[in-house]
Amino acid sequence: MNDRLSSGHARLDEILHGGLFKNSITLVVGVPGSGKTILCQQFVFHNATIDRPALYLTTVTEPFDKILRYSESLDFFDATAVRERRVIYEDLGHAVTSGGLDAVLSTLGRFLKELRPSMVVIDSFRGLHAFAKDEGAFRQFLDGLTRQLTASSATALWIDEYPRGEAQNAAEFAVADGIIALDTKQLDDREHRTLQVLKLRGSGFQSGQHGYRISSRGLDVFPRLADLQDPSGYALGKEKVETGVAALDKMLGDGLWPGASTLVVGPTGVGKTLIGLHFLFHGAKSGQPGIHATFQENATQLRRIVGGFGWSLETGGVHVLSRSLVDIYIDEWVYELLDLAQSTGAKRIVIDSLPDVMTAAGDPTRFREWMFSMVQRCTRQGISLLMTLEVPELYDIRYISEHGLSHLADNVIVLQYAKDSTHVTRTLTVLKTRGSHHEQNVRAYEITSEGLTLEDLPPDDRR
Repeated sequence: MNDRLSSGHARLDEILHGGLFKNSITLVVGVPGSGKTILCQQFVFHNATIDRPALYLTTVTEPFDKILRYSESLDFFDATAVRERRVIYEDLGHAVTSGGLDAVLSTLGRFLKELRPSMVVIDSFRGLHAFAKDEGAFRQFLDGLTRQLTASSATALWIDEYPRGEAQNAAEFAVADGIIALDTKQLDDREHRTLQVLKLRGSGFQSGQHGYRISSRGLDVFPRLADLQDPSGYALGKEKVETGVAALDKMLGDGLWPGASTLVVGPTGVGKTLIGLHFLFHGAKSGQPGIHATFQENATQLRRIVGGFGWSLETGGVHVLSRSLVDIYIDEWVYELLDLAQSTGAKRIVIDSLPDVMTAAGDPTRFREWMFSMVQRCTRQGISLLMTLEVPELYDIRYISEHGLSHLADNVIVLQYAKDSTHVTRTLTVLKTRGSHHEQNVRAYEITSEGLTLEDLPPDDRR
């Protein structure tokens, strides 16, 4: 028997560990315009039936006809459900203004008896405080309301704007079985919407702040990607995968282990993206689909770049996920990437570049959590991950990153410039390979119409 009410949104249910408990009371709180009403209506339209309808009650903030008018623009709104009285809108405003809180209990009791609703939404709840003579009277009202809802086996959602500090003092926060807080955070010049479960009595839930967007589909939630380390075992591929640059494979000890993470580090224009493209197009040729995830170029620009080296995005097996850094949510982007990897059967992913992901993450801690989780997921699924990282130094790179990226990567390849009195060359060094031997020479290379070509070592420099 299912004792949960689904939101109709798989990722939100994942955060709630399956949904809200039936016959519970949940406070949905947040700043104005954060989507509280929309979220509750998602629950309403997903769960209402003829036998057990959903009852949506307004109080003294907005009349129900106004809420109904705005709701009609949402994709999940079902006019038939309203006509068939699966979803019923009623007004408590007249009752509370004419008869106070006692009239609210009386009116609600009649609705519960006549309609037998499975859900009851009160929008907004905080406005009822003004009709209590004192705090004691409001607590009496709260007790009576809770008893009515519990006796009717209805699941209740109470909506309102509560500053977070009031959670310690308002009586309804103690009564509520669950609290879902919606907020809008300012990240530099960008706004970022977050959903956080503050309380879910009798159940676990995914902690932390989860990004979401509001559209005609309702709230689209992106659970915070912060995986704990999974101690269970998993299969490791035994045959190494080629990068598409034969000389580089030799330097790496015959290629990369499948599922390994590789960091390609270097200054601007040195060829980091080109190594990623070699990796992807060689993989596609070998029957391993891949994804080029970039904030650098759009598909048209990338098509021109790959065409200059004799490749084509229309060949098949190489998929492009190109997004702008403007108004980007890192978790929205990563779920799009993971969904694309699943749908295409990708075995190779190139992320170009990590500084852009840092910008999307908004803070270093969030970025490190994201990196750890992404690397772990790819490793367990046997997806080889290659990431590019731009550093400011053109020559003599002194450090890779202050975010500990080299510790997460199984392989580190450093590209940089070298110069003498007459010209500048490009050089490649394999700095690290985890679990295998690697060549430690510094190799010069050129970028030609055939891609990246490493120069042969002089005989006395060979190992």
